[in-house]
Amino acid sequence: MHRNNELYHFLLERTHSLTEQWYKSLDKKKSSGIYASNDPEVIEMLKKQNYEFHLCFCKVFDESCSEVEFLSAFDQWIYATSKDEGHQRTPIHLMIQEFFNNQEQYLDYIQEFVETSEETYSLKTINKWNRKIIENFNYVITAFTKQSYDYAEERLNAQKEMIYELGSPIISLSEDLAVRPLVGDIDTERAKRMIDSTLHQCVELGVKRLFIDLSGVLIIDTMVAYQIFQLIQALQLVGVNCTLSGMRPEIAQTAVQIGIDFENLSVVSDLRTALTSAKII
Repeated sequence: MHRNNELYHFLLERTHSLTEQWYKSLDKKKSSGIYASNDPEVIEMLKKQNYEFHLCFCKVFDESCSEVEFLSAFDQWIYATSKDEGHQRTPIHLMIQEFFNNQEQYLDYIQEFVETSEETYSLKTINKWNRKIIENFNYVITAFTKQSYDYAEERLNAQKEMIYELGSPIISLSEDLAVRPLVGDIDTERAKRMIDSTLHQCVELGVKRLFIDLSGVLIIDTMVAYQIFQLIQALQLVGVNCTLSGMRPEIAQTAVQIGIDFENLSVVSDLRTALTSAKII
């Protein structure tokens, strides 16, 4: 077994020293993000997080702490720390490097413990301790980087969704008349979001006639074109009549290629013509 209460208490008594030594060794000129901060509050928070890390980590040698308890405590630390703003703004390779620097501290303290202890420990026991340190740092680094990546992906997706909404809103023109301008590249994911958003907004706003303007869309593939026309059909089912405007020749050609039926669809050359027909201008 790798557990040893004397080693555990030896490390526990040095948790503050581990943090202070680690922070003192930081080269702020070569770092960025949270490690380069000169803000006293940020520095205090960083030290606190590092100290809490050591309180968790040294329990790997605590005979009264089970493996499940040890990993559970670490997972809580990883979850909280990886999501804070300071670490989210710090390049991942710098965070990994600091984990390795902390690992070196533990390996050095194992050596110090062995050299200063009144007991004699076999090479096999010492190797077990060292391997356990490396094994658990590998676990922490992997779990931390995954959690950090997953959280960054969640934030990115939330920002994308907000951009999609802001980039192509429904603009009310009157009590039951609105326009939906489409701008930029539309991929399959954005088209799906657009269908859901447009349907919900039209129902909420009580829209009876919707102008969908494509003049800001330069390129569209067959799948996206199909989804746009699916949107028009879905809107008709909830009582919304659609008028397409600004359709470029390439988009019209794509629509014909996939067999879109224009017989019951109102199409005009540009948005001005659409608004004029509705007596808006």
